[in-house]
Amino acid sequence: MSKAAETPAIYIVDDDDDVRRSFVRLIRSVGIKAHAYASAEKFLEDLTDSEQGCILLDITMPRITGQTLLARLKALGNQMPVIVVSARDDEVTRGMVRDLGAKMFLRKPVDDQALIDAINWATGCTLGQ
Repeated sequence: MSKAAETPAIYIVDDDDDVRRSFVRLIRSVGIKAHAYASAEKFLEDLTDSEQGCILLDITMPRITGQTLLARLKALGNQMPVIVVSARDDEVTRGMVRDLGAKMFLRKPVDDQALIDAINWATGCTLGQ
């Protein structure tokens, strides 16, 4: 099996263009497929039951927030691990996203290696090696 077939895709849901581009560049630099979404709505439109991978999710977004998306994914029974990456960092937010099933919370700006390490941990893969 090829490395591409063994590793999950990463789904980036963040309304900030610069953050999305930066994450896509980083993830693709380690040879992983990255899909970027400017809104939770667009991500939900494209989501299928067969999706495999990991979601990098911002909390503060217009219309459907990150916490609302987490709740919807939980209700749908989606099993993809979610890593919240947000500038909104307080105990209430951390507790809420943890209760909704997020595997990890990282504060923006996030170190590139810390993000890759978090994805490796959440997916059980070894990316970028």
